[in-house]
Amino acid sequence: MKELKDKNEQYNQYLYKHKKKPSKAKNSFGSLIVGLLLTIIVIIAAAFAYIGYAGVDNKYTKMLMSAVEDINPKEQKGFSLPVLQQKQNILIVGVDSNGDNADKFKGTRSDTMILVNLDPASHSINAISIPRDSKVYLAGDHGVQKINAAHALGGIDLTIRTVEETLGIKIDKYVVVNNDGVKKLVDALGGVPVYIEKDMYYNDNAGHLHINLSKGLHVLNGNQVEGYLRFRKDGLGDIGRTARQQWFVKAVLEKLQSPSVIPKIPEVLNIASAYVKTNLSLYEMSHIAAALRNINMSDVEFATLPGAPSKKGYISYWILDPEKTQEVIDRMVYRTKPSPTDKKLVAGIMYAFDKEDEAMKIKDQLENSGYEVNCIGRAHLPHSQIIGHNAAVTSDFVSWLKKQIPEVKTSQFVYDPVRMYCVHSDFTIIVSGS
Repeated sequence: MKELKDKNEQYNQYLYKHKKKPSKAKNSFGSLIVGLLLTIIVIIAAAFAYIGYAGVDNKYTKMLMSAVEDINPKEQKGFSLPVLQQKQNILIVGVDSNGDNADKFKGTRSDTMILVNLDPASHSINAISIPRDSKVYLAGDHGVQKINAAHALGGIDLTIRTVEETLGIKIDKYVVVNNDGVKKLVDALGGVPVYIEKDMYYNDNAGHLHINLSKGLHVLNGNQVEGYLRFRKDGLGDIGRTARQQWFVKAVLEKLQSPSVIPKIPEVLNIASAYVKTNLSLYEMSHIAAALRNINMSDVEFATLPGAPSKKGYISYWILDPEKTQEVIDRMVYRTKPSPTDKKLVAGIMYAFDKEDEAMKIKDQLENSGYEVNCIGRAHLPHSQIIGHNAAVTSDFVSWLKKQIPEVKTSQFVYDPVRMYCVHSDFTIIVSGS
C-alpha cells in the first residue's frame, strides 16, 4: 500500500510540475496516426518523383505540383530543404465521428494521438504514441481527465496546449484527421495488406461494430481496418490497439512506396481535403515529402508513453510513469545521447515456433560480435521488432545491427523501457512467424 501511495504521489508531483499556473463520445478506431501525415506526404513525394505537372488535370494535384515545382530533387536531398533546417514536432490527432451531417472536427474526442519528431541533423523520424486514456491535467483549468477529452472541450488548440504542458515540449505543426476519412482513404488505395496476429471476433449491435477477422495476412478494406484498429478484447486494451496502429502504419507506408499508387493520387487528395485539418501548407508538406524519399521507413523509431493501467470506479486510466516518460521524451524529442560506455549490450531473443533456426542463427551472429544473449525463448508475437529497453540502445546501434545481421534488416525499431521479455536484457529481438 505504501509503495502504491508513493507512486501516486510521484505521479501527482509530475502532473503539477508540467501544469501551468492559472492566469458522450464513441469508442472509435485509431486512425492512420503517423500514417495519415506520412500517407499524404509520401503521396506528394511520389507525385513529383514519378509524374510531371503538364500531364495532370486534377485541381488539387495541380495545386500540389505548383507548390513543389521549385524543388529540384537532384540538387536538394534529404533534410537540406528550407522548411527542415531545424527539428519539427508535429502532432497527429485522429478524432471520432459525430455523424454524417455534423462538423467533422467540433466536439469530437481524440481517439489517437501521435507526436512525430523530424530531426534534420540525424535525417531521422521518431514517433511517440500517446495513449488516449492517459490521466493528465487538461490545460485551461479543465482539471484532471483523460487526454482524449481535450479535443472535445477545446479542439486542437486545447489538445496542443495540454500535450505541451504535460510533456514540456513545443508543438510546431498539427494534423487532425476525421476517422471516416481513414476508411475512405484505405478503400481509395485498394486496401492495405496487414498481418492479423490472432482471430478477432466481436459484435456490438448498439455501437454498429462487427469484427470478424481471422489470423493471417489479409488485404483489408476500410471497414475491416476499422475493426482491426478498434479491437480491444484481447487483455491488452488500449495498449494493444496502440501497437496495432504502429504495425498498420508500417504496412501503409510500405504500400505507398509503390509507383502503382500514382494513379490514385487525385482521389486521395480529394479525400484529404475533406477529412484532414492541418496548419501545414502544401509547400511545407512538399519539402517534408522530399526529405522522406531518402528515409527507410523500417528505421522510423516508435515508442509509447510508458505507464500502467489503473481503474477508478468505472473509469480506466493509463497512469504515466514519470521517470520513464521523461526518458522517452529526452530520447525521442530532444535526441539526448547516452554517455559513452565500454559495457557491452545484452540481448534477448524471442521467436515464433517456426523460426527457431533463424533465431539460433541470430544468436550465433550476436555472440560472434561479442554480445551476450542472456535468454532465448518462444513467444506468440506477430511482428518482427528490435525493442530497446534503455538509452544505450541508440538508433545508430540498431542501424549497425541491421547491417551486421541481415535477418533483422526490416525489423521495426521500438523503444520501450518497460516491456522486457528477458530480465536484464538491454534489447530484445523479436523473430515473428509466418
